[in-house]
Amino acid sequence: MAGTQRSEVALAAAVRDPPPTPPSSSSGSADIGQEQKPAQNAEPATCAEPPMGAEEGTEHQGLPDSSGGAPSLRKLSMVPLIFIIFYEVSGGPFGIEDTVGAAGPLLAIVGFLALPVIWSIPEALITAELGTMFPENSGFVVWVASALGPYWGFQQGWMKWLSGVIDNALYPVLFLDYLKSAVPALGGGAPRAVSVVGLTALLTLLNYRGLTVVGWAAICIGVFSLTPFLVMGLISIPKLRPARWLAVDLHDVDWNLYLNTLFWNLNYWDSVSTISGEVKNPGKTLPKALFYAVIFVVVGYLYPLLAGTGAVPLDRGQWTDGYFADIAKLLGGAWLMWWVQAAAAVSNMGLFVAEMSSDSYQLLGMAERGMLPAFFAWRSRYGTPLIGILFSASGVLLLSTMSFQEIVAAENFLYCFGMLMEFLSFVLLRVRMPDAPRPYRVPLGTAGCVAMLVPATALIAAVLALSTLKVALISLGAVAVGLVLQPALRFVEKKRWLRFSVNPDLPGIDVTHQPVAPDDPLVV
Repeated sequence: MAGTQRSEVALAAAVRDPPPTPPSSSSGSADIGQEQKPAQNAEPATCAEPPMGAEEGTEHQGLPDSSGGAPSLRKLSMVPLIFIIFYEVSGGPFGIEDTVGAAGPLLAIVGFLALPVIWSIPEALITAELGTMFPENSGFVVWVASALGPYWGFQQGWMKWLSGVIDNALYPVLFLDYLKSAVPALGGGAPRAVSVVGLTALLTLLNYRGLTVVGWAAICIGVFSLTPFLVMGLISIPKLRPARWLAVDLHDVDWNLYLNTLFWNLNYWDSVSTISGEVKNPGKTLPKALFYAVIFVVVGYLYPLLAGTGAVPLDRGQWTDGYFADIAKLLGGAWLMWWVQAAAAVSNMGLFVAEMSSDSYQLLGMAERGMLPAFFAWRSRYGTPLIGILFSASGVLLLSTMSFQEIVAAENFLYCFGMLMEFLSFVLLRVRMPDAPRPYRVPLGTAGCVAMLVPATALIAAVLALSTLKVALISLGAVAVGLVLQPALRFVEKKRWLRFSVNPDLPGIDVTHQPVAPDDPLVV
């Protein structure tokens, strides 16, 4: 994207520009629009729709509210936020069984020790810094837009939303996989299809009722879902054989399945950024919640993994999704197996509602930035993004016929592209805006941040390189859709076929927010 840097830019003007080409090596920064014009008679967020014949260069007006008035919004506090992050990333050990099947106990254990250092901690640190620097619901979209311009911000939003919806399509699959041993009819056909639709509708309604409802539901689901693994671990202690943890055969490793499963179970830390506008005192709450959630997730994986691989003789062919229920039966009996199956089913509900919250609020945030039509910013009477929830639920239903491995590989491929832009934006914002308010700052200099991201970038390269041709082609096709979708939306806006608005309370994308917490950086 050619052009020189400008000191202040209004997003309202920026999103009207034709989509730029990728940045050239000679360009110092992104040219992200025309210079800011003073707002004339700016309306509040619930103003009436402006005349369709308004001049092209006029300032966007505020965002409409579908309920006719501004709903009273309750902000998320620390504990619900920790559990929402937990379910956006993990949800418990359900789905990690394939790491043992693909590579054996030793590599599975090493993977869940090493990958948090290589990947999870860097991603959580970036989310803590940029999420408090831009405490709004567009999240990682505005990070990329600030560093690379609105065109690439839109691409980030498209890839991350699509990967999130693909991810959410997995949870009905896992839910039914855990129950089909008890109810064989759920293994396929009409009963399975009806169950997917019914479960999606039920959980979509929960999202509609409010983010605080989702947060407290996540707490209850988390306690219920993790308790049987605590019991299973205690029962396994007399049967543990530490030598079983060392089993490995490097000549018989499915590296593609192994890395994709590890990566899928330890990513999406940045998803919380799209609800940072709904968090109470995000400058302090968000970094602390991420810190505690990282510990929570890693322990939640290693504890049952050590119990299962150490107490039961190894049969790698049995280690596929749903095998923890069989281990529970071997260790504790049928009652524990039923408990684990119920926990798996309920945990998938938590995963679904947490992911849908992030996906739907992301669409709301993009609409508030003028990147999507204004109706995406409509809130229900509960303060939730009504259209975003419906779009995300529709995507889940369309993709729910994919298999577990296809879903994981496809979402990982798209997610990797988004993370590369996120890493680049993080470094560029450190270089270009070193003095911008950052309530939390990663305690490293720019060179240290670059070094921190080298192993994570190498992991991305490995995941992409090991993808199958089918997954690569489908994912690249999805990326290509985003490349033409953004200019198509700008054309629709120019023709005034749909209304686009920018929330007047948001600063331009190169004008940072005021601090949302005391100026002293928070270190957790």
